[in-house]
Amino acid sequence: MRKKTDTHRVAVAVMPDAPIFELAVPCEVFGVARPELVDPWYEFQLCATEPGATIAGGFAATTRFGLDELAAADTVIVPACTNVHAEQPADLVAAIVEAHARGARIAALCSGAFVVAQSGLLDGRRATTHWMHADELRRRFPRVIVDEAVISASDGRVHTSAGTAAAIDLCIELVRQDHGTAVANALARRMVTPPHRDADQAQYILSPLPPAASSSLSAVTAWATAHLHEPIRLRDLAAHAHLSERQLTRRFLEVHGRTPGDWLVRERLRRAQELLELTDLTIDRVAAQSGFATAAGLRAAFARHLHLAPSDYRNTWRAA
Repeated sequence: MRKKTDTHRVAVAVMPDAPIFELAVPCEVFGVARPELVDPWYEFQLCATEPGATIAGGFAATTRFGLDELAAADTVIVPACTNVHAEQPADLVAAIVEAHARGARIAALCSGAFVVAQSGLLDGRRATTHWMHADELRRRFPRVIVDEAVISASDGRVHTSAGTAAAIDLCIELVRQDHGTAVANALARRMVTPPHRDADQAQYILSPLPPAASSSLSAVTAWATAHLHEPIRLRDLAAHAHLSERQLTRRFLEVHGRTPGDWLVRERLRRAQELLELTDLTIDRVAAQSGFATAAGLRAAFARHLHLAPSDYRNTWRAA
């Protein structure tokens, strides 16, 4: 169990008639005490945009917290809004701006991106939302860099997620940022969900993308993840995907927004992070088992992508 001295306060905006699922996800992730993982966990607040707000399905959110508490939180989460075509509550938008100016982290789930976009905090930032609303987000807020193909997008202290189930992915990612990979993985296991998904919205968007291509890419990423400790070349990935190297690179860019090589480095970094947190392996062994071959290669990758040394990462995130 990991101890934490300062309790991180998470506030969730409750808007009238808001969809229940995206509101329930942060309640489950941040609102349930988990002293066996981190003690204390989070201080959690449901913050109503107006007194007595009811939400979708006839549910009522009984809470004494409002927008003053939301503006003072460490993390502000904006679940899906009721109507993406309407102006969002001005006082909620102002509270989000105030929280961000104080240094808070802002996370929008699904169509909650429209609320954050109205605040201007997404201007010039890469963001996502449910693929069905992506064109509307792009039309109404042309300064936002909309990427409907990804499950989530992070740009500085502002985070957005795609539709519905992607809210779980983003919330677990926020836990990983706060408490490390081991805690996020343990939480994901308890929620019976993957700790991270190498998936996207492309397979759901109504477009002429062939289903076979998506399934072949899923198969090759699963194979690569199981063989991270081995040398993997572009031609190896292409062979397992039954695609040419050029076709494979194009598919990776479409699905993951990165080249096969960049994707592979990211997966190896994740494997190394887990090993540093959960084992006593030397840096050399961590490098070998995560596919970086040498400690020097591992250190170079950590410096480039995480901006710290593997030993510093271990000291920070090592589970007690």
